[in-house]
Amino acid sequence: MSRALATFLAALVLVCLNTACSRDEAAGRDTASQTRDSKSTPSAPPAAAAQQTHAGMNMPEHGTANLRTPNPTDPGSRPSTGSGRPEALEGRIPDPGREISLSPDMISRAGIKTAAATKGTAASRLHLPGVVQPNAYKNVDVTSLVAGRMQQVRVELGQRVMQNEVLATVYSPELADAQTTFISAKAQREAHGLALTRTQRLYAIGAASREELEKMTAEASEMDRALETARARLALLGIPEDRAQRLASPADVVTTFEVKAPFAGIITKRSANVGLNIEPSTPLFTVTDLSTVWIVADLYERDFATVGVGSAVSITATAYPGLELRGRVQYIDPQVEPETRTAKLRAEVPNAGDRLRFGMFVDVSIASRTSRPVVMVPKGALQIVGTQAVVYVTTGPGRFVQRAVTVSDTMGNDIAVSSGLNVGDEVVTEGAFFLRAESDRLGVR
Repeated sequence: MSRALATFLAALVLVCLNTACSRDEAAGRDTASQTRDSKSTPSAPPAAAAQQTHAGMNMPEHGTANLRTPNPTDPGSRPSTGSGRPEALEGRIPDPGREISLSPDMISRAGIKTAAATKGTAASRLHLPGVVQPNAYKNVDVTSLVAGRMQQVRVELGQRVMQNEVLATVYSPELADAQTTFISAKAQREAHGLALTRTQRLYAIGAASREELEKMTAEASEMDRALETARARLALLGIPEDRAQRLASPADVVTTFEVKAPFAGIITKRSANVGLNIEPSTPLFTVTDLSTVWIVADLYERDFATVGVGSAVSITATAYPGLELRGRVQYIDPQVEPETRTAKLRAEVPNAGDRLRFGMFVDVSIASRTSRPVVMVPKGALQIVGTQAVVYVTTGPGRFVQRAVTVSDTMGNDIAVSSGLNVGDEVVTEGAFFLRAESDRLGVR
């Protein structure tokens, strides 16, 4: 039994020794193979290693646009990520420290042109909600000068009318009575004038007493006053002097009065209907000139020092995208509302085409009295990538870098940039879209 156990243990030891030797031989063969491979195959350059690492990326070929990583000591550059892939900003904006290199032929074919950023000044702007209201100076309630009954109405609500256009006719016994009174006073004065002339002649030859002459003269003065009163009444009722002089008999009496438009505009209210009995104080129509309108906004107390009468105003409305109307502040209410701590601000703007309607909400942008220095670039230099405004700045022949900027305001054909650029920087004014496409293609995947 002891002999068998000893034989078993000796066999087990032999098996373990054989297994260990087999493992050592296999390890030696692998090490030798790796040594031979390292001696026979040259090491890959860093660019090739990067291509192997990013096998899924489309790497640029020689002679095409390329993203160049500047010197790490350059303060404007950023380090690349640990994977070797160019770092990108959020919203597909490449690292502003990386440059886009283009050959002269590519620059020519893309039509890339540059211009130097210039110095300028821009006023800060205040944005307020506003409401469209009619120009109160050109919004008139039309009434009749005489009392009577509406005989005819010639216009409809919303109709455009011209100045002195007849809106309605009124049958007026009052007007007829005034004309009749004038004709009677005029006839009496003419008859009395003949009698006075005759009395003056008789008095001259001693056939009439002085008392008779003075009586006739006093009566003539009283009739003159009555005639002038009748003529003034006709003028108040809208009958001009030349027409009053043509009144000679009852056949010349006019019983209707014409209600006319005071100026050109649109009928925005109509209360007149045929058969309506009216007084001179009864409003019949409202005529509004819509060529200009008022924009009323609430100016907060904290902004009183930055806005004043004469400040430039621009108006935009969501109903008309792209429409911008310009005007100036004409009035600021001297009274502050205690509940809101605001004062009413009013601006007048043109309203071509009657696009602005009463009660519409608009955005009011007001230039403040203070100004600040800015950098001016042409509109064509600006590109929007995601939610960020960017421009492309030249850093050398055929080299461009994308730079994020803060846009302040639009001034004609230029854009004011408050940060991100310096005066004298050469920015791309034409062909910026091509650089943006190259930047997206090469810098962000």
